[in-house]
Amino acid sequence: MNNPTLIYQITEEDEGNTMKHFLRKKKGLSRKLLSRMKNGQSIFLNDQFTYLDHPLKAGDTIRLVMPEEESENIIPQNLPIQIEYEDEDVMVLNKPFDQCVHPTLLHPDGTLANGVVHYWREQGFNRKFRAVNRLDRDTSGLLIVAKNQFAHQQLAIAQSNQQIERFYEAFTHGIMEKEAGTIAAPIGRKSESIIRREVRADGQEAVTHYRLLERFENASHVQLQLETGRTHQIRVHLSFIGHPLIGDDLYGGERDLLERQALHARHISFPHPRAGDQLSFSSQLPPDLDQLLKKLRK
Repeated sequence: MNNPTLIYQITEEDEGNTMKHFLRKKKGLSRKLLSRMKNGQSIFLNDQFTYLDHPLKAGDTIRLVMPEEESENIIPQNLPIQIEYEDEDVMVLNKPFDQCVHPTLLHPDGTLANGVVHYWREQGFNRKFRAVNRLDRDTSGLLIVAKNQFAHQQLAIAQSNQQIERFYEAFTHGIMEKEAGTIAAPIGRKSESIIRREVRADGQEAVTHYRLLERFENASHVQLQLETGRTHQIRVHLSFIGHPLIGDDLYGGERDLLERQALHARHISFPHPRAGDQLSFSSQLPPDLDQLLKKLRK
């Protein structure tokens, strides 16, 4: 199968600029990506390979062929993956709980990455697995995967510009008094721990917005929007305000109602890396959280 391509038509506005200026300044391609394509001779001007210092004329056509990439020793495994959307640049996946996104020392296989790499290999592609947003092992829900270096770079820019919206739903201990609020508290690694994070003055800026959806006898159903993306941010912030996630015993939650943290990435919205149009996706609560909701309502 052919690799994804980028095609640009040159107008009078860009006449006289070099290809490098046009691609770097106008289209936002990284120096690293352009270097790889130059070395791979996959940059074409009017269907002829050319170098980046070539001047442009109105009517020219630039075609860039995305290079193939190896999957960095991720073993392909035939695992079920739930694809919500896919095109030549991005995938949106619905990750179950109890699955890591990437292989780790404790979980070297069986991850989302293993399943996705197998799926790509079955289609005849070698690709590097690039998750744009991260979910903890026991957090379920929507996750974006970039299928090439260009898409990942563009989505990273969108993320730094806060153009990727992420909404979560969670079930917490205790009854939240406020209908909505913002938790702005810096987060850093907890001393003498390689896993736990905590709110600390020397931590990184972290901002979480929340809105109450429903109150129960001694629990709350809340929607959360991330403004930043620190490790364990929602878990740490909710614990910090005295409402740890149900099931999250790492941060003060109890597991009598649920064996994992009650957190689901419910909605995600982002600009398409190539077309620029806004894409939005939503995911229903998984069965275990739906059952928890029914229990709490009794």
